[in-house]
This record gives sequence, structure tokens and C-alpha cells, in this order.
Amino acid sequence: MSERKYGYIDKTGKTVIEPQFDNAGHFSEGLTWAWIGGKCVYFDKTGKVVLEQQFDEARHFSEGLARASIGGKEGYINKTGEMVIKEVRGGDFSEGLAWAWIGGETITGQYGYIDKTGKWVIEPQFDTAGDFHEGLAAVGIYSPYYKYGYIDKTGKTVIEPQFAEAYGFSEELAAVKIREGFLAGKWGYIDKKEKMLIEAQFEHAWHFSEGVARVSIGNSKYGYIDKAGKIVIEPEFYDAGDFHEGLAVVSRILIGSKGYIDKSGKMVIEPKFYVADDFHEGLARVLIKD
Repeated sequence: MSERKYGYIDKTGKTVIEPQFDNAGHFSEGLTWAWIGGKCVYFDKTGKVVLEQQFDEARHFSEGLARASIGGKEGYINKTGEMVIKEVRGGDFSEGLAWAWIGGETITGQYGYIDKTGKWVIEPQFDTAGDFHEGLAAVGIYSPYYKYGYIDKTGKTVIEPQFAEAYGFSEELAAVKIREGFLAGKWGYIDKKEKMLIEAQFEHAWHFSEGVARVSIGNSKYGYIDKAGKIVIEPEFYDAGDFHEGLAVVSRILIGSKGYIDKSGKMVIEPKFYVADDFHEGLARVLIKD
């Protein structure tokens, strides 16, 4: 295991769980996973271990269930650690459904969606699939290249596959990459009626979070726009994350110190972390170099 140890800070930058984990996730529904002493376990916000089964792999809880692997078998556990959906490979639950795949590895299998009993509610038929957000999910088909569109929870196509890339809807908008013939073009934002509300003009664009979205413009640095497409925080960061709980991770240098800004662009937690994650439920996982 690495000598690096992860702990957790609050929004003032104060350490609330001492660095002690070889690796760890973000808090979700009061719990998170961590590797400590060669074991993967779940612990609460006091740092107390609450699930100590011998997990081979574990992920955060979403809608009461978490992806996990025990004894080489993948599935979903509940908060008592019981494997309630067995031998299924898939994503997190969102709006009652989770994408899952069959027929090989993710790059060769077919994707569909299961419910919390493990039953297929949308049969595997896609070459790639994303989480449901605001009633729709981005899915992709390959022929002779990937085209992305959107389906509803019945599996019905509501926006035809046509984009080079596409993210899920957030705050009524979705970031999509326009295809120009066989070449991929710029990123912009559509609404659920397929109307381009923010012109495709960005080198890359991500989903809206707390009223703003992270984008890169020309020089490959990151900034933030509002829903009118107006730049509200100038693109000056070499690395940046989405806003969560009022703060976003940013770095002004290529490799190294990360800190947190507020929506005015002000640095409110000074850049001093080697690794820094988004805030979830008041805490963020960080790594202090050495």
C-alpha cells in the first residue's frame, strides 16, 4: 500500500477525520468506503467502522444500495452489508434504476437498466449507457462510430442518437458534443426538446451544478458559465471540479496544490492539497502531500 494517507476536512479546512486511510471515497447517505490495514470497510462521519465485511471492492451508497464485490462476486449491498442483488455488474442507482451490462466486458457487452430487485426493466440493447437524471438517460449506439441520444424510463427514445458525446441532464440542460461528419466538434447545451440553448462553442463542457457549469475555452483552461452561456468565473484554472455545497476544487498549476473557490471565484480554502475531492454532506476527502 502507498504511504499516503487520506483523511477528511470540513468547509473551514479543518481536519475532522485524521489521515489514516490508504484510499477512501466520498460520503453519501452518511457512509463512505475506505481501505485501511489491507481491508476495505465502510465508516461513518466520526471515523467509526460500521461495516467490516471482507469487501474486495466497494463504492458509495446511492438510494440505499452500494456496488460491492465480496469473494470475487459483484452485486449490490444494503446498509447492513447484505448482498441484496447478486452477480450483477453495473452503475449506481439513480431515480430507481441502475445501468448494468451483460455479455462480456463493458466495451463488448450490451447495456440495459435494472430496478432494486435486480430485475431488467429496460432490456440490454445499448453499447453504452449513463445514469438517469431528471427522467432521462444518455445512451450510445455504435455504427460505425458512437452516437449518443436520450431515453426515458420505459426505454423509449426521446432524443435520437446523433451526438459525438453526451452527459446526463442537470438543471434542465445537458452538455452535448456536436458531430460534424466523421469529426467531433464543439460542446454546447440542449434542453429536453433537443433545442440548443447554449451554442456549441466549448472545447469541453460538463453538467450544470448549483446554477453554473464548468467549461474549457480555447486555451484548455477551465472556467464557469451560467445558464445564459455567460462566463461568470474566468477560465484561469488548469484543473477544476463542479460546485458542490457552494464550493469547487481548483488548481492554478498543472500538477500540485488544489484549493476551493466559492461562486464569486474567491479562494476560500487555500491551495495546499495534493488531492482534493468534492464536498459531500459537509466533508471532503483530501490528501496532503507526504
